[in-house]
Amino acid sequence: METDTAVMVRIGELWLKSEQVKKQFMASLMHNIRAALDAESIEYKTEEYRGRVLIYGDAERIASVVSRVFGIVDVSICTTCGNSPEDIAAAAISVAEGKLHPGMRFAVRARRQHVGGFTSQELARIVADAVWEKVPDFVVDLDNPEYEIFVEAREYGGIVYDSRIPGQGGLPLGTAGKAMVLLSAGIDSPVAAWLMMRRGVVVSGVFMDGGRWAGPATKDLALDNARILSTWSPGRNFAVWVVDMEPFFAAMIASCDRHYTCIFCKRFMMRVADALASRGRFDALVSGENLGQVASQTIQNMRVITASVETPILRPILTYDKEETVAIARKIGTFHENPGDTGCLAVPRKPATRSTVELIEKEEGSLDLAELIENACASAELWIARNGTISRKALET
Repeated sequence: METDTAVMVRIGELWLKSEQVKKQFMASLMHNIRAALDAESIEYKTEEYRGRVLIYGDAERIASVVSRVFGIVDVSICTTCGNSPEDIAAAAISVAEGKLHPGMRFAVRARRQHVGGFTSQELARIVADAVWEKVPDFVVDLDNPEYEIFVEAREYGGIVYDSRIPGQGGLPLGTAGKAMVLLSAGIDSPVAAWLMMRRGVVVSGVFMDGGRWAGPATKDLALDNARILSTWSPGRNFAVWVVDMEPFFAAMIASCDRHYTCIFCKRFMMRVADALASRGRFDALVSGENLGQVASQTIQNMRVITASVETPILRPILTYDKEETVAIARKIGTFHENPGDTGCLAVPRKPATRSTVELIEKEEGSLDLAELIENACASAELWIARNGTISRKALET
């Protein structure tokens, strides 16, 4: 019996799509898998089957890399073999030896697809009997096993494995359009960006640089968030525009009611992001706003902010508790234990928690918004993050 070691990729939600959409999504997924492995200079060979992808090569490295690719439910380092019960049982013995010991609670999970001559239950029994011959006195416990082995008999061969590494789930990156995220130095916006990426959206960022109105660590931290997010889209550029906000702050503070500073600021940011997004034909804007977290994020104020642009604003963490957002930030690498000074000096002492479109538009009437937006866009620096590195890109003049 010939056996080999491979990484099995299990695909979930993709199989709910129509055949044509499924084909497109699988092509995107395979492109992303190859890009991730190529980014790490890993040699590999892939085989695609319905609901499964087998990848041959350095299994430990492949499993670690591929488990970060969006659209994958989980991955397993497995042994491949013939699809007869005898071949699968022999492979199961080699996998279980050294891990299963007498007295341990043990279970076999068997699946069969397009292979005749035996049922899944019969396959499980044959494998369990064969393992018993090598490691006797285990206790069969299908409800709470200490060790379990998974066996699959499929038309293209047998697969045996004993662990499942969780993947990211979601949809393959590149299957759900493009969006521009208002990226900051904080916790929320990188998580919002990652959640959109997990749903297949290709994301670029825009960072509003407050200059002297912002803490000195703010810009570097925001760019580091972009760098980290690029590791979740290997082989792709993660673009981030850095916009000079100082002229707007100066004009706003000189002319507008300071109680509404945060609302003026967020509306202006949305307009600038919208102007930049229109150049790249983005489908939506993404914000890390969370309902009730700060004064500008009451439902009344978010209504006023939303009214500043016609482009849809997506808020994927709108209902998350802070602990949930922090947990994701830690998982994806954008949580900074010691971020430094990232405060905003423009925040008023008593920010307004309620506003109306009419009131804010009246206040904004004292500003030359068109010129401020045009100048802000003209000031934008383009930075490109790719595979965990980031650098400024010179713009053509």
